[in-house]
Amino acid sequence: MIIFDAHLDLAWNAIDWNRDLRLPVEKIRQIENDAGMTDKGRGSNTVAFPELRRGKVVIFIATLLPRLHRIGAMPAIQRYSSMPAAYGAALGQLGYYRGLEQEGLLRFIKDAPTLDAHVKAWKANENSATLPLGFILSMEGADSVLRPDQVEEWFQAGLRIIGPAHYGVSPYAHGTGTEGGLFPPGTPLLKEMERVGMILDVTHLSDQCFDEALDLYGGPVLASHHNNRTLVPNQRQLTDDQTKRLITRGAVIGIALDSWMLHPDWIRGQSRPEMVKLERMLDHIDRVCALAGNARHVAIGTDLDGGFGKEQSPCDMDTIADLQRLPNMLRGRGYKDVDIEGIMHGNWVRFFKEAWTQAHK
Repeated sequence: MIIFDAHLDLAWNAIDWNRDLRLPVEKIRQIENDAGMTDKGRGSNTVAFPELRRGKVVIFIATLLPRLHRIGAMPAIQRYSSMPAAYGAALGQLGYYRGLEQEGLLRFIKDAPTLDAHVKAWKANENSATLPLGFILSMEGADSVLRPDQVEEWFQAGLRIIGPAHYGVSPYAHGTGTEGGLFPPGTPLLKEMERVGMILDVTHLSDQCFDEALDLYGGPVLASHHNNRTLVPNQRQLTDDQTKRLITRGAVIGIALDSWMLHPDWIRGQSRPEMVKLERMLDHIDRVCALAGNARHVAIGTDLDGGFGKEQSPCDMDTIADLQRLPNMLRGRGYKDVDIEGIMHGNWVRFFKEAWTQAHK
């Protein structure tokens, strides 16, 4: 069964981590281990293009991830001292995806007809060694948007999703680990996003920003990689009330595979991988389905290349290709085949087709 993963930081891995993602995961691990790299996530990555193809992860949301430097807020990511520098870095990451598109490895998906054709092609030939993998472009944190009226420029460049903040604060909004609402430029940013048809990703917004953004923005909303706060109490997660509000807006929520988001007792840098198995993901899927009363609002958003590797992933996963175990696991919990197909890819495909079709009416 083909898979749609709603959150992969591919360009950041390729450029900032200097990984050739065209190589198999095992080769990338070997290169980093041979070089004596000991930083977190080095020599233990789980995502590369051969494994995406082997795991039939044939479509994904791929990010632009430049950030302003914020003291104490993941400086390895948020490392630019000015918005123009972040803007330049984002254009470089966009260039990476365009380069792979020119190689024929990727297909840049920007509209409903292209999405529909891509999915049909892969369903007809799930074991293809030549069909391009598809990506929809997202910006995780709006630090690279120099001003709200630049949203249209980004849309014309192919960007289709913006999450206004990441960890810490952005120029537009409070994000994970902070308390507060939108900054003054946040309101015109959201209004411009709605005008041009840019989708809002609520992932990483503070609680206050979550409420303010949904009040202000009337377009399509998603949560690309966001687990449940009742199961794992942390501000990074969605409350049940937030989940219900997203459901009423027709959103889909992607469940992430970062171990600290799956297990309430996981401590980053201390807990052992053996504490968490892939089965934990199903607990968060179950929770969304229970709140929705159906399986139409939950899917996959792994974040498996988000600055960590096997040391912070479910212990019974070696690479992202192991997502192919999920259908049988879901059957074991009583999910019907139609719902399994939705969770694996159909819910995201439906969401984007509806969002983009509505935008052109």
